[in-house]
Amino acid sequence: MSTRPLTVLHVEAGQHLYGGARQVLYLIEGLRARGVRNVLACPAGSAIAMAATDVADRVAPLAMGGDTDLGLIRRLRRLMRAVRPDVVHLHSRRGADLLGGIAARLEGLPVVLSRRVDNPEPRAWVALKYRLYHRVITISEGIRQVLLGEGVPTHKLVCVRSAVDAAAFRHACDAAWFRNAFDLEENARVLAVIAQLIPRKGHRHLLAALPAILEREPRTRVLLFGQGPLRETLAREIGERGFDGQVRLAGFRDDLPRILPCLDLVVHPADMEGLGVSLMQAAAAGVPIVASRAGGIPEVVRDGDNGLLVPPGDPAALADAVIALLADPDRARAMGEAGHAFAARELSIDAMVEGNLAVYRVLLEGT
Repeated sequence: MSTRPLTVLHVEAGQHLYGGARQVLYLIEGLRARGVRNVLACPAGSAIAMAATDVADRVAPLAMGGDTDLGLIRRLRRLMRAVRPDVVHLHSRRGADLLGGIAARLEGLPVVLSRRVDNPEPRAWVALKYRLYHRVITISEGIRQVLLGEGVPTHKLVCVRSAVDAAAFRHACDAAWFRNAFDLEENARVLAVIAQLIPRKGHRHLLAALPAILEREPRTRVLLFGQGPLRETLAREIGERGFDGQVRLAGFRDDLPRILPCLDLVVHPADMEGLGVSLMQAAAAGVPIVASRAGGIPEVVRDGDNGLLVPPGDPAALADAVIALLADPDRARAMGEAGHAFAARELSIDAMVEGNLAVYRVLLEGT
């Protein structure tokens, strides 16, 4: 009898170590602890390529040029023949999903797609594309419902929520360091948005809500963490609105476990959202949240429990919710504690790893 371990080829096309890429690392590390051999195909020179060196059995850097890079099919097929995986798991878009699915099918391999976003796709395209995948793992029930509505068969869809290392985010705030790092006044009330600087994350809604917030709480300061194509647009709007002293573009940070405990609120005014890794991190850190009732967000932000939900694209409602929690520190603190308990209980890495592993096993058993 063969003693060859279960081998999974993971394909992640992202250059940066954003939330989805971190989930891939969590999964690989958890699978490895369970005796699974993991090979990661990712862009040469990417952040995940460097970070995965210590957790994957092999990192295979590849040129990945996006949806039009048809040569990726050939490169992935060559890797698949060398690795001989039992399962191919595609974790991202930008060519990895479609081209990776084609490569796996041409090699006759079981293929799984992780779907992390809730943006709709044309039904005709869905009908063709999703034939490639034996299973689609959605990171929220909200995404699963979107795909069901677009015609993906029920039997192909499995919801396995993303995970957070709750213990890693449970620290006391180093207030002196925090104020010095972001040039904050001692009595500042600090909000943060932790998201890519792209339109669907809704930064503009918070900027529109800010005058009302500042009128009620002039000590409010806002940190916008992340990077993306809207940086210059947001910088210009901050200046035009006269918010230079209240709002700061703080860039991408890899020390969120140190930052989060020092925040009064995390605000997430997104128009669309698959689930929201930064929201899970905020909950784990015990930070109350104000967010849009969009996509999978209500699966992380339980309205009235660990935060408040508002309609997407409604700056007035957003301002009211932020003001309500800034004005009631005891309520905000209780919500933060509820968030930490929820993250520890329902968003564990073990549960996420076991959920993915169960999908692999079902495929390999042919059921």
